[in-house]
Amino acid sequence: MIEIINKQIVIDGKPELIMCGEVHYYRLARNEWQDRIDKLKDAGCNAVASYVPWLCHEPLEGEFDLDGHTRPELDLGGFIDLCEANGLYFFVRPGPFIMAEMKNEGIPFWVYEKHPEVIPHGWDGAEATTRTLDYLAPGFLAAARSWYAAVMAVVAPRLHGQGGSIIGVQLDNEIGMLSWVSNCPDLTEHVVGDFTEWLGRTYEADKLQERYPFQLSDADVRLAAIRSPKESYAAELLHDLGYYMRNRFARYVAVLREYAEEFGVRDVPFFVNIHGTGGGRGFTYPIGISQLYEAYTQAPGYLSGSDIYFGDLTVSNFQDLYLINGFMDAVHMPDQPLTSLEFECGDGNYGNNFGGRYDVSAADFKTRMCIAQGNRMINYYLMTGGINYRMDQQLGDGNDRVAFTGERHGFAAPVSPEGELNYTYPRMQRAIKTMMAVKDKLAVMNEEHDGVAFAFIPDYYMTEYRYPKSDKMNEILKNIEANRAYGGWEIMGRGMLLAGYRFTSVDIQNKPLDPAATPVLALPSARYLSAAIQRKVADFVTDGGGLLLYGEVPQFDMEGKPCTILSDALGIQVEGIVQNGPHSWPSIIAEGWAAGRPEVHTHFAQRLAPGQNDVFLRLYNSGFVCGVEATAGRGRAIVIATAYSGDVPLFKTALERLSAQAGLTHDNRYLGIFTTSTVNNEGERFVHILNLDGFDKELQLTDRGEQLFGGRSIQIASKDGVMLPIGMSFGEVRIAYSTAEITAVSQESLSFRLTQAEDIIALDTAREILPSADYSVEEQDGLKLVVSRKHAKVDDQLTVRFA
Repeated sequence: MIEIINKQIVIDGKPELIMCGEVHYYRLARNEWQDRIDKLKDAGCNAVASYVPWLCHEPLEGEFDLDGHTRPELDLGGFIDLCEANGLYFFVRPGPFIMAEMKNEGIPFWVYEKHPEVIPHGWDGAEATTRTLDYLAPGFLAAARSWYAAVMAVVAPRLHGQGGSIIGVQLDNEIGMLSWVSNCPDLTEHVVGDFTEWLGRTYEADKLQERYPFQLSDADVRLAAIRSPKESYAAELLHDLGYYMRNRFARYVAVLREYAEEFGVRDVPFFVNIHGTGGGRGFTYPIGISQLYEAYTQAPGYLSGSDIYFGDLTVSNFQDLYLINGFMDAVHMPDQPLTSLEFECGDGNYGNNFGGRYDVSAADFKTRMCIAQGNRMINYYLMTGGINYRMDQQLGDGNDRVAFTGERHGFAAPVSPEGELNYTYPRMQRAIKTMMAVKDKLAVMNEEHDGVAFAFIPDYYMTEYRYPKSDKMNEILKNIEANRAYGGWEIMGRGMLLAGYRFTSVDIQNKPLDPAATPVLALPSARYLSAAIQRKVADFVTDGGGLLLYGEVPQFDMEGKPCTILSDALGIQVEGIVQNGPHSWPSIIAEGWAAGRPEVHTHFAQRLAPGQNDVFLRLYNSGFVCGVEATAGRGRAIVIATAYSGDVPLFKTALERLSAQAGLTHDNRYLGIFTTSTVNNEGERFVHILNLDGFDKELQLTDRGEQLFGGRSIQIASKDGVMLPIGMSFGEVRIAYSTAEITAVSQESLSFRLTQAEDIIALDTAREILPSADYSVEEQDGLKLVVSRKHAKVDDQLTVRFA
């Protein structure tokens, strides 16, 4: 039995941590399967995942091969059974779309040929530039149902609870991504007709006519008017089309789930994969959340999963990963945990030309941060490379293979197409085994927070479709894109993390905003913000909340209509903007509580009339105000309406003035350190530390004013991460604290990875600690201190044995 409760994945009554590796059985010779499974197990994983490519299993309509009778490597059931025989769970990803560099994203060619009406046209009737399809077109759904009937006949008997090992099924893959990245909304005649019906259900007739001044009832007129919108309704279409597409994707996911259940797949979670990271950053990832959150929150039994493609995790991008995990959690239902379905691993050499070269810390750091934030399942993608076989059907496309990457696939994977381990495997293996050594603890732990939440507004990321010829649409989107991330993430988000704040995120669009639950809100704000959200934030402040606003004070709603609810509540007026010019370099001077800082250049600032509020930032020379501390009702707001520098102390002071204190802090002046902590119901804790820089650092950690680890300084090696236990029990042994990281637990011993020149493991136990040349044992304040005699950089393995 699999349950999703309390943000945990509970299998047969036990919360589990799932560490998965993606192995494409269809890209390996059958006699290679066991070797790749062995390497996955050696890495510490307890589960296997794989796409199931429709293109391969039904290359011709009605001619299925799921048992390997045409090609041995297509025996899906045989592969799942082999994984189960190796004691591994299985996670199945049957599409219909799978991407994975497959041709047609995994859809058989015959589907396009038989159902040309499902191929979308977008703006101005232009043909889609990607291989996307109209998901809800009757012809496509009929073909997809037939595919599900065949593949679920293999899956259903192998479900956990039915005698098998399958613990989850992914429905489709990266839904809506193709139309987003190509700015080509699926505007087939069928979709436009369905959109019109949705509009009719959403608006009263007179309101609808006001929004769309053309004959929606005329199929030809509406098709032309929506594919080529006029300025008079372009902003309205931007809003409505985005909302409709969310609804449409949710309906598509529900249909796929209905098909899966029809063919016997029940009582396992159904996963929806979210796309959007790219170029080593997460700025656009919330577009995927915006597109799909209605799909995986529409009913119990769904889980969302991230795509994590960040390359190296460094000071430049670590806040991106922290924020997107928070945003996912913000829209979840109360029981839904975080998972990652494509968790980048390997060396980044995707083009087989050394165009990428990741540090060995890449997968390790990302694993540690995601686990600390509550990810209960991680699927390392791609764990093993393979071979793209040549199809029997001649495609006439230059290679006739199933994918477009050539013969070899997965050049960057930790296990090469030929089965060789690359340089990233050992560090990834170390990270996985470290997590799995204490998986029972991690599976039920939650991150501790400091009373600060970062605002998430899904509609700020509903920007995937823009009519290129609409100045109004592009003006709104340009401003939102400039303010929703970038400075808000780069300056405010990063500054908060470097100042030691462990913060959550809150969906201020769809969920309540209560000062009792969220004492302080950090809001990256654009010039455009809906009236409902402006009212909600204004009420939050007047009811006693603290607001840190970075970006612009909103002056319009999301359709460009004047709306100043928030600025009116704060007693602030916006009088204009100041921008960089060819011969103008505006600078900011600080005053009031921010005084004493150097002058800072800015490329943008709003001119604020502060009213009765306190000023702390002005523009040099003109004296225009761009930073205000405002009081409204029982609350307070600090407004930074300019592009400011990464002044970590400024943001720390601002949050403290709003009554938010960072609980877990350190004293290393070089920063570049990420810290957080996790705790379970018994009060057992891990302190998680990442040194994101390429040099060693020494620091003392303080938690709510109390020095940790007996007041000892901790050395964190360059590009290293540690997960240190505090108050953690294993049977009769309680670890009061340890500067070494747990690597294995048994009845007779505890094993550690040393991290210091001299590690201290403080134990509270009546059990006798057996002597060893590797350590000495002292007693202090009722604790038994195991003091390592080995320097971590010489030999970092230590086992403490008990009588």
